[in-house]
Amino acid sequence: MSTIYKFLLDYIRGFAGMDSFAKPLAAFVCIVLIVIVALLAHFLTRQILLRIVTRIAKRTKTEWDDILVKNKVFRGLSHLVPAFILFYTADFSLPEIMPDLDDPTQAGLIATLSANHYFELTGFLLKIARVYFTLILVFVANSVLNAGTEIYNTTEYSHHRPIRGYVQLLKILVYFMAAIMIIAALLNRNPTFLLTWLGTMAAVLLLVFKDTILGFVASIQLSANNMVKIGDWIEMKSHGADGTVLDITLNTVKIQNWDKTISTIPTYALVSESFNNWKGMEESGGRRIKRSVAIDTNSIKFCDSQMLNRFEKFELIRDYVIQKEKELSEYNKNKNLTEGDYISGRHQTNVGIFRKYLEVYLHQHPNVHNSMTFLVRQLQPMGKGLPIEIYVFSNDQEWANYEAIQSDIFDHIFAVVPEFELRVFQEPTGADIAIIASKR
Repeated sequence: MSTIYKFLLDYIRGFAGMDSFAKPLAAFVCIVLIVIVALLAHFLTRQILLRIVTRIAKRTKTEWDDILVKNKVFRGLSHLVPAFILFYTADFSLPEIMPDLDDPTQAGLIATLSANHYFELTGFLLKIARVYFTLILVFVANSVLNAGTEIYNTTEYSHHRPIRGYVQLLKILVYFMAAIMIIAALLNRNPTFLLTWLGTMAAVLLLVFKDTILGFVASIQLSANNMVKIGDWIEMKSHGADGTVLDITLNTVKIQNWDKTISTIPTYALVSESFNNWKGMEESGGRRIKRSVAIDTNSIKFCDSQMLNRFEKFELIRDYVIQKEKELSEYNKNKNLTEGDYISGRHQTNVGIFRKYLEVYLHQHPNVHNSMTFLVRQLQPMGKGLPIEIYVFSNDQEWANYEAIQSDIFDHIFAVVPEFELRVFQEPTGADIAIIASKR
């Protein structure tokens, strides 16, 4: 390129009155040529490289090469060609005799060349080339890390040992080093000097602006990981907060609790401590109902024929009672067991039919979400009876409506329990003790 520059310089000087415009005009033409050649080389490299690599990746049986193509690793590498062209042609305007920049005796020559703008153009182009190189390396490194994470996630042990946190740390280091290299290139400074200066400044800044720096880092993490945003309902018991996020600033997060009080939490606390974000519940379309009714264990018994005949009159459990009784009768018959042998055979119980009734009743309830988790189960019996837990989701998330749905369900449950000859467990009250005392 220096040969072309000299040719253009001599050619332009051959015209009358163009001597003063020869250098900038020749330099401009050379820069245009460099840009055209770089773009053309990038286009050809990208077309040839990507097509060849894509075809090879499609033909191979392995999956990792397809992932590399998907994450644009080779597309990033194709940018190295124009970067090399720019870097190695940036010195086209330098004279043949160059001074030694480290030799103090040649300071006059350096000043003369600088005054003639030899160094300004070359330095500018070299800065662009170095910045371009750095950005390419960052892009390629980011693509490689993404591809590596995706390849790792295809392995069996990726679910037990996730590496996303380590990859994020590597990305931060890459971005940090890239920023140092870009600043050093723009300021014509040694990167080690900047690192030393940053280390000194970091020590001072950490002491003076510790909360601000922690809040700044935390706000980036909250935004990047989509952990919380304005309008979310979050609960953080360690800070007594339970309500809607009103504002997120560099240092604090403002939350309006349900009792209309305002809680202010440090931003970094949302990263360093645990909290519940109910956004997932709001987006799911359902709200959990998790409550139990305690059955007095003294009221649990086997069902006799009279009780079964009465249960068969109930529409919701008629089919279940008949089918279950037929199944158990065949089992007992195959074991040569009599109908009254409750110890050796299998028989229906009032609490078992009650559980089945709750399942059918809740499945038909218009406000219960049937496509989400649905459980009616026994919990561990304790001194306060046998808990029968309802674990379902309502299809209405509005707080007032949700509480009304939950209350209506348990109103019905408490009212229907005696129909199964069961009793709800309740500790004795003063009135109960008074009635017992009056009967003595």
